[in-house]
Amino acid sequence: MKIRNTAIVAALLSATAIAVPATAQVSGIASAEPAVAIARTKALGSAYQQIGTQFAGVVQQMQTKGQEINNINAQLDTNKDKELTQAELDIAIQAKNPLLTQLDAKQKELSALQEPIILARLYAVEQVALKYDAALQAVITAKKISVILTPDAFIWAPEAVVVTPAITAELDKAVPSVAITPPAGWSPSRPIVALYQQIQQLFNNAAQMQAAQAAAAQPRAAAPANPAAQPESR
Repeated sequence: MKIRNTAIVAALLSATAIAVPATAQVSGIASAEPAVAIARTKALGSAYQQIGTQFAGVVQQMQTKGQEINNINAQLDTNKDKELTQAELDIAIQAKNPLLTQLDAKQKELSALQEPIILARLYAVEQVALKYDAALQAVITAKKISVILTPDAFIWAPEAVVVTPAITAELDKAVPSVAITPPAGWSPSRPIVALYQQIQQLFNNAAQMQAAQAAAAQPRAAAPANPAAQPESR
């Protein structure tokens, strides 16, 4: 589980980064995405911002460590195509390249740096997730829903069947805020780890989309003017 750089972390904290259809009155069959509903909660967004502030110095250290790892990878990239392949790693292993020892040490240092950040995020996710079933039941009752499926289960459906935003609204009422400091000895369950990974993927996708949109919005550099045609010398 990687931690992105500061710019991407800031982008993924935006609640508007993950677009979902507007909710509407539903009766009967509906669809919902638990990870999206939880990711869009105000409590989780606020928690991520607090974590980013609290660990700002650690994030800078991680960026430095990541650059050091990239520099080592560049040296192991024998064909210089900016992609370290398994074949290139195998060559380094056979040659007992000392850079591999450095690489392993720095990767362990990076993992140690990011561990408290991941743990804080997991704890925040768990606190929201614990209220999900109650929020879901409230939406089921209010909208008289008989069946809820994942969006992938539909070949086609109108936007009105999507109740994910309604679940987020219920979660916002039930969990206005969460703590970011796990109690001593706390560890996440496997379902929470899996949910966290889904949420991180949503955030990463949203950040990449924002970056692509920002790049597309950049005005293209003006092409240099063509030099005036010179008369043919005689």
